[in-house]
Amino acid sequence: MTTPLEISSVFAPGHETVLRVEDAATGLTGFIAVHSTALGPAAGGLRMRPYASTDAAIEDVLRLSRGMTYKNAAAGLPLGGGKAVIMGDPAEIKSPELLRAFARAINTLDGKYWTAEDMGMTPADMTILAEETRFVAGLPDGKFASGDPSPITARGIFQSIRTTARHRFGSADLTGRTVAVQGLGHVGAHLCRMLHEAGAKLIVADLDTARVAQAVAEFGAQPADATGILREKADILAPCAIGGILNESTIDGLQVAAICGGANNQLATDEDGKLLHARGILYAPDFVVNAGGIINVATEILEIGARDAFVDEKLAALDTTLDRILTRAAQRGCSPNDVATEIVDEILAPKAA
Repeated sequence: MTTPLEISSVFAPGHETVLRVEDAATGLTGFIAVHSTALGPAAGGLRMRPYASTDAAIEDVLRLSRGMTYKNAAAGLPLGGGKAVIMGDPAEIKSPELLRAFARAINTLDGKYWTAEDMGMTPADMTILAEETRFVAGLPDGKFASGDPSPITARGIFQSIRTTARHRFGSADLTGRTVAVQGLGHVGAHLCRMLHEAGAKLIVADLDTARVAQAVAEFGAQPADATGILREKADILAPCAIGGILNESTIDGLQVAAICGGANNQLATDEDGKLLHARGILYAPDFVVNAGGIINVATEILEIGARDAFVDEKLAALDTTLDRILTRAAQRGCSPNDVATEIVDEILAPKAA
């Protein structure tokens, strides 16, 4: 027997729909945010983490959903931006019943929002969601199943790091370059392997010490503190954990020439992009760099049979877009984040009119 859900609207200017979802029986408290459907149904993953407060969870889902609008537009996908979060430690309260309850909340949007795997979630969890809703992607099996998007996300970040290196250092060759990777989850671990195989030296950090130990053993990486890594001297910083790490209190301590990583919303504010530019640090906009995962998931949402060819084409186009952004920013002497936002706004404007 299913339990009754409590679903209410949250007022959020600039967003089309924001829902608060609660289910007392499973301990569920979560939020679904649809930022824009101008280009198509909103798509973005489901994240679960122990937020400090309800306000923190709302702030995260609003920022993440807006970021998905820009990410999907930058990737050339006919998808809008949305995101969902569940409050709580997945190791403690995540259960099939809780996931099914959240899936029923997704159903109330009738296809306006499609979910997929994100932090704290797995492809197996997506299978459980799919028992209650068809608006889920990233499934491990099925006709159009796209599976774990992490390897494709990491592939897109890796190619972006090479492009960023070419703009910053004059060569895409990473041999001997030091890359500091913050976050060794699914994406970060895949990225470290690619960087190691490309000849890069690694500095790594993660709250999970076992992940750090594995990277040290497998890649000869230098371990660092999860926050202290932001002060390590390196050629490139690759943030692959939580967002908001680039802010007025951390930017002054950075000792890197470029930043290019997979975390969403790395800049605490758009002004922080300008601060990085003023310091001479080349920033590759995260909503362009980390779009590989949603490109992979899109093949499932859009029911694309030739998945590999579609992913290859979109990743190549994404790299071209990043190159265009960094080139235009250099010509204008401004932050690449400003240029990237401007380009996406140009894409969205005719659709929103």
